[in-house]
Amino acid sequence: MGDSRPASAFHSQNITPSATDRLVGALDAQAASAGVRRLRDWAHRALTARPGEFALDIGAGTGSETQVLASAVAGGAATGVEPNPGLRAVAEQRAAQARSSARFVPGDACALPVEDAATDVVWCERVFQHLDEPDRAAAEIARVLRPGGRVALLDTDWATTLLHPGNAEVVAILTGGALSMAANPHAGRKLAGQLAAAGLEIDDLGSQALIQDHRKVNWPLVRMLGDSGVKRELITEQQRDQLYADLTAAAERSALHMSVTIFGVIAHRPV
Repeated sequence: MGDSRPASAFHSQNITPSATDRLVGALDAQAASAGVRRLRDWAHRALTARPGEFALDIGAGTGSETQVLASAVAGGAATGVEPNPGLRAVAEQRAAQARSSARFVPGDACALPVEDAATDVVWCERVFQHLDEPDRAAAEIARVLRPGGRVALLDTDWATTLLHPGNAEVVAILTGGALSMAANPHAGRKLAGQLAAAGLEIDDLGSQALIQDHRKVNWPLVRMLGDSGVKRELITEQQRDQLYADLTAAAERSALHMSVTIFGVIAHRPV
């Protein structure tokens, strides 16, 4: 029987020291995306972290948003929970360089190292897509929030992946292959329901299409999906190569489109 684990290197079962630099590069590139910046700005405004509060960043990655929270809760505390020791080390180093009060601890989104009702603000971005049991993580968020505490939950829905131009059947196979990268590929559409089921009240919903540069093909991702399609005998090498040629030509005339949508939910624990 083949390995059924999700392909994403962010999945907890796939954590390896050798992947740290690649993961940091991916997170930094995502953070530079205009779409990510817009959705983060919306979520931080809606979350309204205040001085003196306790903030928790679940799946902190390189710690960029933990630092934002630390500044907002000056006089309080901001803690990033990150299971990957390599990313955690990078987050600690960057926080020290920025003279940020953000701190980082190991931990699992489904078993947070925080006492009941001890948190005012929770930030959790693009984590649920990598979880085998996202409902447990939603219940953990509800557990650690104080009455009146708020959460910003942001995540990708990989079924919204768009790629143009190219043969429609071949493109469908490649975009469908993106679903195998995550443990919970439809995470984005489920967020509100999972938080509501955990007893939280939904305050606002948002979304943002993350659109790739229309002049450049995202070759690492496209080649990974294309080669996977050939390996699984879903497309031929000739079909793959023709799609690559179509995408290259489209990029040269600024006609390429590649995107995926990320969704956001703002909620609170009832008083």
